[in-house]
Amino acid sequence: MSVSSPSRTIRIGSRKSQLALVQTHWVQAELQKHFPEITFEVEAISTQGDKILDVALAKIGDKGLFTKELEVGMLSRETDLAVHSLKDLPTNLPEGLMLGCITTRVNPADALVVNSKHQGQSLETLPEGAVIGTSSLRRLAQLRHHFPHLAFKDVRGNVNTRLAKLDAGEYDGIILAVAGLERLGMSDRIHQVIPPEISLHAVGQGALGIECREGDTEILEVIKVLEDIPTRDRTLAERAFLRELEGGCQVPIGVNTSIEGENLTLIGMVASLDGQTLIKDQMTGETAAAESLGQQLAHKLRQQGADAILAEIFAQIQRQ
Repeated sequence: MSVSSPSRTIRIGSRKSQLALVQTHWVQAELQKHFPEITFEVEAISTQGDKILDVALAKIGDKGLFTKELEVGMLSRETDLAVHSLKDLPTNLPEGLMLGCITTRVNPADALVVNSKHQGQSLETLPEGAVIGTSSLRRLAQLRHHFPHLAFKDVRGNVNTRLAKLDAGEYDGIILAVAGLERLGMSDRIHQVIPPEISLHAVGQGALGIECREGDTEILEVIKVLEDIPTRDRTLAERAFLRELEGGCQVPIGVNTSIEGENLTLIGMVASLDGQTLIKDQMTGETAAAESLGQQLAHKLRQQGADAILAEIFAQIQRQ
């Protein structure tokens, strides 16, 4: 059946969380604008990551934690594509699936949200021992490195659940993605946008990745209308960097990318869990060689001691 067939229905897989559905419905609406003759339906699916809320992400691993069930749906042809926060999508995808489109990135930075008693405070001014909630070892390692006087505690759940725990006083502050808060219309909760000098963001943060079946030219033709080339180049460099270091959600790896003319600059970081050791470097190259740039920077960090840090982290996680 051709894309232009008036009877065509395309089914979009999404996680059930509020943020995931907001993102998926945005994709649905944008595709509907471009292809009014096609019916786009959203299929909400529960993933393992949405169900296990009482265990730290680092302890259960992350390979496909928020994507596996969506991928099964595509492979079984129950759905035709899936919308992910790109930072949740593993760098190695199951056989038969591919990353078909990357949408325009919004602000990829991390944000500090504080309890009302700390109104007006920043990470620099919070009192010693203030408890900061985060489920990301990347954020944890970098913040420990810069703010050793603060205390850190794991926090799980969707954005609303985390904010409720913060407001109830379980935490003095929590760290969330600026992009998620903005997409949920909660920009007013952001007290501090954390600069990259303090916290490099997660690979792919702020962008959406649309996954589909390999060789499904019909679906690829549809979703490619949403592709943003600069975001694609930046995030492909970031994902190649992460893939080369074999890191996932449970490894403190951070990045930052920028494009000037034909050149892309990638900053990458690997840190120990305690924040004591932090290796950071950068490389600039042509946007056309984005993935190669990511691989080269990973090798550069390995030569500076990243391997030893990663080996110790994997050993620590296995001992837990």
